[in-house]
Amino acid sequence: MLRSYEYVVVGGGTAGSVVAARLSESGESVLLLEAGPATPPADVYAPESFPLKLIGSAIDWSYLTTPQPGTGGSVHMWPRGKVIGGTSSINAMAHIRGHRANYDGWAANGADGWGHERLLPYFRRSETAPGSDPAHRGTDGPLIVAPPSTRTRAARAFHAAVIEAGHPASDDISGRDQVGAFWFDLNVVDGRRQSAADAYLRPAADRDNLDVVGGALVRRLRTRGGACTAVEFSVGGEVRTVGVGREAVLTAGAVGSPQQLLLSGIGPAEQLRGHGIEVVADLPGVGENLQDHIQSRLVYTAKKPVETASNGFCPAGALLRGDRTADTAPTVFLLLMDFPAGPLTADTDFAARLPAAGYTIAFSQQSPPAGRGSVRLASADPERPPVIDPRYYADDADLSEMINCLRAAREVGRADALAPWRDAEVLPGAGVQDRDALAAYLRRSSGSSFHPVGTCRIGTDPRAVVDTELRVHGVTGLRVADASVMPDIVSVNPNATVVAIAERAAELVLAAH
Repeated sequence: MLRSYEYVVVGGGTAGSVVAARLSESGESVLLLEAGPATPPADVYAPESFPLKLIGSAIDWSYLTTPQPGTGGSVHMWPRGKVIGGTSSINAMAHIRGHRANYDGWAANGADGWGHERLLPYFRRSETAPGSDPAHRGTDGPLIVAPPSTRTRAARAFHAAVIEAGHPASDDISGRDQVGAFWFDLNVVDGRRQSAADAYLRPAADRDNLDVVGGALVRRLRTRGGACTAVEFSVGGEVRTVGVGREAVLTAGAVGSPQQLLLSGIGPAEQLRGHGIEVVADLPGVGENLQDHIQSRLVYTAKKPVETASNGFCPAGALLRGDRTADTAPTVFLLLMDFPAGPLTADTDFAARLPAAGYTIAFSQQSPPAGRGSVRLASADPERPPVIDPRYYADDADLSEMINCLRAAREVGRADALAPWRDAEVLPGAGVQDRDALAAYLRRSSGSSFHPVGTCRIGTDPRAVVDTELRVHGVTGLRVADASVMPDIVSVNPNATVVAIAERAAELVLAAH
């Protein structure tokens, strides 16, 4: 066995970068284990690298789902970062919080202490958002976030079209007004992408008590007497074990964290025995409750060229309520894409209909899905990817929600503000109107927004995996602190929420010792 560390953090992605850096501020020894490289390639820093140079690259786990009956049997890409900084190193750089009602819903349904007012200090602690209201936004945090300095004419027209369709505008979607047309805050600093590792780990790199090991594939967590005592991992084919003095913190994400628990004998007993794994704790909820934002697209031909955003990401978006009179979280997300984007399935007919030039309004369901999926082991071999089944459209209620999203997108798409660019709707096509035809289009075109959460959820009921302090039920000295602990998906890109969860997790760990 190698030396022991007081804290061992498993997974150097968004949450792991935050947790390891914050724990190391205590002066106690901290080890961070990351399966990908500890030094990222140069492409990680170029905004224009997203998506083509990052998604599907050597620093992407490149997961695939099981065939999805709800989308015509399609297998879907599920990119997750395999590099220091994790998915924050390969994502679209969008930094946006969920609506306050998301977090208050968590608290009301068993995640006591995780309501909006309790989480707000951690959101603020994590960021510097120049020019924003300091009552809601951070002024001296590690992440530097701001909207882009330039906005294309088409992006401004889309923003105006949302307002023309009767929706509000928000000056700061992560601030007081969390519904309406908005401009994304991006993690871009001086023209370079900023991952969670850049923001948190790089300033901590010289601390003698913090060690970061890249290329470290964690094989299992070792337990004795119901306590996590060590972590077994391999580097370059050599198996090593490191002792855990106080706690291990799993931060491997909505796919990796349940996989690590299951490999370690923590999960549904019947599943574990089926793989020949000794049961340490029978937790039926491990790997269940998987959620994602399902997405589809309207594609238009254009009367004139559509400018491309200089940072590789068109920053115009909209978060809308299906019921405009309710005081609830948004249920519809719209995003302008300044090129004709194809379907998110392998539908060759739709792909063949894509125009050479044009633009897209992407839309997705933001309310928590009625159908929940799972992450399960393919075998007891830690090098085999897990079985990911998001169960897209397994519940017809989600299909109905997405039909409403499509109609909201069309309402914006036909606004006069977009008339200088709008030529014709080619996907699904203006003639596709009745519910059955819209449903058929969605089943043939929908896919992931790459926002998986929920597989180790917070709660006190028998199917919860961690308690309200993120401690794994039935195992001492072990917590989970990443997107997997969310009881329900938030109504936006989850990365900013993951950072806040990790900030609070580090505080909980230190307070316990």
